[in-house]
Amino acid sequence: MSSVTASTAPVTAPGPEGSAPTPVPARPRLDWRLRFAALSLIWGFSFLLIKVGTQGYAPFQVTLGRLAFGTAVLAVAMAVRREGLPRGARTWMHLAVAGFLLNALPFSLFAFAELTIPSTLAGICNATSPLWGMALSLVALREDRPTRVRVAGLGLGFLGVLTVLGAWQGFHGLDARGTALALLASLSYPVGWIYVRRTLAGSSASHLSLTGGQLLLATVQLAVVTPLFTSAPSSLAVGPLLAIAALGTLGTGLAVLVQYGIVAEVGPTTGQMVTYFVPVIAAAAGILLLGETLTWSTPVGAAVVLAGAALTQVKPKRTG
Repeated sequence: MSSVTASTAPVTAPGPEGSAPTPVPARPRLDWRLRFAALSLIWGFSFLLIKVGTQGYAPFQVTLGRLAFGTAVLAVAMAVRREGLPRGARTWMHLAVAGFLLNALPFSLFAFAELTIPSTLAGICNATSPLWGMALSLVALREDRPTRVRVAGLGLGFLGVLTVLGAWQGFHGLDARGTALALLASLSYPVGWIYVRRTLAGSSASHLSLTGGQLLLATVQLAVVTPLFTSAPSSLAVGPLLAIAALGTLGTGLAVLVQYGIVAEVGPTTGQMVTYFVPVIAAAAGILLLGETLTWSTPVGAAVVLAGAALTQVKPKRTG
């Protein structure tokens, strides 16, 4: 998972944490379908990597490592493409807020959530971001019209959430705190997208430059917070450390670049479809590799959530 800031970001059409970047002329050699599949796997496995990371390190430490590795990948990409960081105090102020809402906050919340909930449930909670985005954009963005199909999708999606959580049995056996943190993390993404859309639209800086600056500021934020609330680990846990490195370099660094190219080549509508594969892969990874279990309501509810999320992305028909 990773965040993307761009002037063309569609708030109600999130990838797990992304939006639509500006096009680039170069056409990659690797077919976009293969890159799409790779992106789905990377983001789907991110929840497993978070779970493994928290088995050896505190949640804030997991997030700090993740951001540091991700920022390093983007720094290399910027150096190769000879792009510098954005300029202007106002732009950096907005990037600081974006880094908090799209990276520092949700990454930390997911890490804390997975202390008590399965990675499978965290991945499904992440899939509610389009629903939160649709609900918020109807209020915050005038251009998003509340069509019947979208409202129906919103209702269907949240019905799926209640199914996943087992509302009919009083949420029995559910860790309320961990689930709430995961849902709050998912809500943080569309709040961040709306903020980016309102403040950074039309920026002269490139997509890569904005994202690099955003991740850098998020890393600085965690570097300040982490020592205040955690102590240095007593021993070096190699497995969790490798998981954090993979989470940062792949899920927060490389994934940004892959998504950037996919959306530039085939457009945001196709690019955002990765959202619907992530919870499936997250669930499969959690079950097969971590031995997590699911009740029947979890996959059924997840399917309803994804169906509702898909409906919220249906664009209204143009008249005239």
